[in-house]
Amino acid sequence: MSKLSGITPSGHVHLGNHLGAVRRWALDGGADDLYFVADLHGMTTPHNPARLRSLASEQLAVLIAAGIDPERVFVQSDLARELGALIWVLECTCNYGEAARMIQFKEKSAARSASVEGGGGGMDGKSKGQAGVRLSLLTYPALMAADILLQGAGEVPVGEDQRQHVELTRTLAKRFNSTYGEVFTVPEAVLPPAGARVKDLTDPTRKMSKSTRDAAGVVFVLDEPDQVRRKIRRAVTDGGSVPVHAPDTRPGMANLLEILAACRGGSPSDLAEEFSSYGAVKDAVADAVIEELQPLRERALTLLDDVAELERVRKAGAERARERGSHRLDAALRMIGAN
Repeated sequence: MSKLSGITPSGHVHLGNHLGAVRRWALDGGADDLYFVADLHGMTTPHNPARLRSLASEQLAVLIAAGIDPERVFVQSDLARELGALIWVLECTCNYGEAARMIQFKEKSAARSASVEGGGGGMDGKSKGQAGVRLSLLTYPALMAADILLQGAGEVPVGEDQRQHVELTRTLAKRFNSTYGEVFTVPEAVLPPAGARVKDLTDPTRKMSKSTRDAAGVVFVLDEPDQVRRKIRRAVTDGGSVPVHAPDTRPGMANLLEILAACRGGSPSDLAEEFSSYGAVKDAVADAVIEELQPLRERALTLLDDVAELERVRKAGAERARERGSHRLDAALRMIGAN
């Protein structure tokens, strides 16, 4: 059963993305699995077009450099026409209440409204905040459903924050199939295997994030080795003098030990016993991370420097993804009465 996974270019790919997902995709992905750069997903909130385009190219290069077969990788916007047609079919299958119930839409639109209200707008501020929410935030689940259903994915590895969207995709696929005729595979949401949960080096209470404003605590996969070492040496540690893996009381040291374990193997608790000082742990983590990322970084930069080759790979990936989904789109349009 094929799987579909995507990564949104909301920022540069970081160590947590690599250890938690991308490396696993390269090692464990099946022949029919697909991985895509979800650049259309990055347009639901204000964005810089040139930066989004650059980040999409960077992420494509990183996925291929990590060892994922180029035949299983594509950029979402290269299928914009196919997805646009299918989104309309699915929006005509979905109802407003189903879309508006999505937790992410409610949370993000509420946050937007609250930020406007905070300026002293009262109810008018709330109305202005809701008016400022892009419609794409409401219809985003239809885009995610189109991503999945166009490719016929049987399994979609997602975290809890996206599970509700896959459940809606299942509902829409079943409704379309029962109303118009069997076209779509009904996908299953599956929790991906537990990966490394890398935390921000300067604030180990939060995950390492592509979109964080302060990059001091984020190791990006394309950082130069000296940058990696500096960031790790400046990582927050906790009280005490002897390294110990205690996530609840010493989250900073626990984060470093978990990164080391993800790169070298072994358990964080056992690794802690190898060191007598925090400085020694940081040096070992820096060495391990640099060793882990160096070949990936070199391959990605080579791809990014060869614009023609990266474009060739991108076009070929788009064509394969387009061919894989074209018969489903044609069938859906025919059965709903559009052609």
